[in-house]
Amino acid sequence: MSKPAAEFTPLNIAVLCVSDSRTLEEDSSGQYLADSLVEAGHHLADRQLITDDIYHIRAFISGWIADPNVHAVITTGGTGFFIRDSMPEAVSVLFDKSIDGFGEMFRLLSKDDIGMSTIQSRAIAGMANGTGIFCLPGSTGACRTGWNDILKEQFDNRTRPCNFVAHFMRANPGHD
Repeated sequence: MSKPAAEFTPLNIAVLCVSDSRTLEEDSSGQYLADSLVEAGHHLADRQLITDDIYHIRAFISGWIADPNVHAVITTGGTGFFIRDSMPEAVSVLFDKSIDGFGEMFRLLSKDDIGMSTIQSRAIAGMANGTGIFCLPGSTGACRTGWNDILKEQFDNRTRPCNFVAHFMRANPGHD
């Protein structure tokens, strides 16, 4: 006898755009992520745009990490090599555990779109206080790759053999 299919569990996801040149109204990558997560059945917990400053980034993300109602944070921008690109340095110190496979898989997938330029991507992810933090580059194309090819599936509790939902819900998942 097979197990009945699990019901979809919506997550509360915050979106942070880091940019020194855009406004919230001009933030197509953050808007793409917000629209996509809602379309997938999740809740937009918050959406902000701040300048690329290590301490502002840490403050915003720390607030979401401390909020038990925020399950995941997706950031866009600040992952490059320009002088003000500081997302990895800002968030990596907050991680309890890093999710190394996220950056590796993002670069593998984005190679199809941008070729070897993908080596300049410093996309990273980790867990802090049960909250997932996923840092994507600032282009809408990069956010599309990150959401459609990685996050959408991993934020769906019906994805087998595993997904991140049980970790975000701070539950110890049973294994089939």
